[in-house]
Amino acid sequence: MERKKNTQPKLNIRKGDTVKVIAGDSKGQQGKVLTINMTTKRVIVEGLNLVSKHTKPNATNTEGGIIKKEAPMHISNVMLIDPKSGKATRVGRKHDEAGKLVRVAKNSGEVIK
Repeated sequence: MERKKNTQPKLNIRKGDTVKVIAGDSKGQQGKVLTINMTTKRVIVEGLNLVSKHTKPNATNTEGGIIKKEAPMHISNVMLIDPKSGKATRVGRKHDEAGKLVRVAKNSGEVIK
């Protein structure tokens, strides 16, 4: 019997990370990751990639109108910000002293919390 493989990809970016947009309309801007959709590999970054959404009047919004909302963008369009230097960096993985796999910034070698 053949062993099943893990189909869920390992992503270098997690919820709560500070990222920089490297492609698209919001290129160069930074923000915090609010949500990650693992199946579509898309992230929603706080205050970036805003789209206009037309809303009908309802109980919570009695007037309705046009609201600005964050839209998801592909995870390849964002890069993690290095906690030490504050610049965009690639992410690697290393075993720490306890033998646990941790994320490491390629630029500085700093462990990403």
